[in-house]
Amino acid sequence: TRSDQYLDYLERELALAAPLFDAAREVQQLHLGGGTPNFLDIPRMHRLMESLARHFHFAAPAEREFGIEIDPRFADADYVRALGGFGFNRISVGIQDFDPVVQAAVNRIQSEAETRAVLDSARAAGFRSASVDLIYGLPLQSPAGFARTLDEVVALAPDRVAVYGYAHLPAMFKPQTQIRAEDLPDPATRLELLRLAIDRLGAAGYLYVGMDHFARADDELVRAQRSGGLQRNFQGYSTHGDCDIVGLGVSAIGRNADTYSQNPRDLPGYYIALDHGQLPVARGLRLSRDDLVRRDAIGELMCHGNLDTVAFGTRHGLAFDEYFADALDRLATLAADGLVVVDERAIRVTPRGRFLLRSIAMCFDSYLDTGSAEVRYSRTI
Repeated sequence: TRSDQYLDYLERELALAAPLFDAAREVQQLHLGGGTPNFLDIPRMHRLMESLARHFHFAAPAEREFGIEIDPRFADADYVRALGGFGFNRISVGIQDFDPVVQAAVNRIQSEAETRAVLDSARAAGFRSASVDLIYGLPLQSPAGFARTLDEVVALAPDRVAVYGYAHLPAMFKPQTQIRAEDLPDPATRLELLRLAIDRLGAAGYLYVGMDHFARADDELVRAQRSGGLQRNFQGYSTHGDCDIVGLGVSAIGRNADTYSQNPRDLPGYYIALDHGQLPVARGLRLSRDDLVRRDAIGELMCHGNLDTVAFGTRHGLAFDEYFADALDRLATLAADGLVVVDERAIRVTPRGRFLLRSIAMCFDSYLDTGSAEVRYSRTI
């Protein structure tokens, strides 16, 4: 089958990649994502986990954070229970929106009952955490319908909720060509949808961690944020953000020290490289000193909402105001809008600005054409 063929090639990649790492290094986190990993049935998932354990040294069960993204339309209690037996202890369930009109528009019909069944099964199987993903800005989405979805999500009582803004990129994602651009909410409606999520989730006791993520007060991300230990990598917020990331499989992205690499985004390209006995790396980037400095500044703002510019300058051996003169010029517009406060010693994100962290972080990204404040807002809301 196609699943077996893919696993055959994935095992080839594992055999090539694993010897490049110190065998004593422990795998603290494992994440299966990038679509619908549960297209693998139980025997094939078992095969995958055995192969991973054979090539890498897993941390002790109590120290592992093994997560998987699940499409509840294709998972039952037996499947979730099996995942727990394989060592998974975190589950993420995609919802998008429970509104039937929106589901029809995006061709994803999924009931609240299906979703609840998966979450209940995960709790019964002893999973440490269950999270759900919502999307605002979908075609035909309305504030009234999204409010109902939020109420249903609160009733499901997940540990974390991610609320992502829909990005319409039909040239990059072929299924989006079926979505009519005129059915998408305008920027004002998108902002209202985001405000609804903030208000409803906040009223239900969820705290805003940052960059689309909400969590219960006792969640480890919230505790890490309070203690100053919250980190972020390209996968999201984490308490293990400084770990190297070994990307495996088609389109996977890895991060090792000061480098990033990505596998081919198409199966033929992925298979051809492995047929030649080569690691399937399609592209890579070694970060410059400027990249590392900017990554640190962006990380501080995204994780803590505060950047001590004096300490930062000392740590990196630079005069902050001179080095980031362009970024500070761009921040001035956001400061005038009440999103940040900038003085001679620090940059502090205001309560209002916390919900527009992307716009603030973009000021420090030298790879982006940041444009006007209006353009930045429309891109990030």
